[in-house]
Amino acid sequence: MLNDSITRRLKELGIEIPEASDPAARYANYVKVNGLLFVSGKGPAGHPKGKLGTDFTTEEGYEYAKQTGIEILAVVRSALGSLDKVKRVVKIQGFVNASPDFEEHHKVLNGCSDLLLEAFGENKGSHARSVFGAVSLRDNLPIIVDSIFEYNTTD
Repeated sequence: MLNDSITRRLKELGIEIPEASDPAARYANYVKVNGLLFVSGKGPAGHPKGKLGTDFTTEEGYEYAKQTGIEILAVVRSALGSLDKVKRVVKIQGFVNASPDFEEHHKVLNGCSDLLLEAFGENKGSHARSVFGAVSLRDNLPIIVDSIFEYNTTD
């Protein structure tokens, strides 16, 4: 359902959820297990290339993380048919392509966290998370985020 209440809320905030992108290699975009939705690592739309700390600022990284969150929501909507079926954002894990001296990984991943909190509110959107600096990422993307959602299995 492309007109669920979460999608409408995001649209009011000027955020459009696109169709889900295809996996970048031989893996599934998502896997459902016992009411949990595991979303494979996604990167920002447009496939920017570069490292935080040399090619991009923390603020640019924040926007890339937000764009990555939008890509994740596209997969969630594709998997569940509606973002309204999400009971809770359980966890996100970010991998930041960064120079060795970059220390603001957590501030970059806030872009994705803030988007999920805007979308689902504090009760459903608050989540556990971890973030890591990486010496390189596929296609030289600045960030990749994987995620876990709990969803309503009775709808």
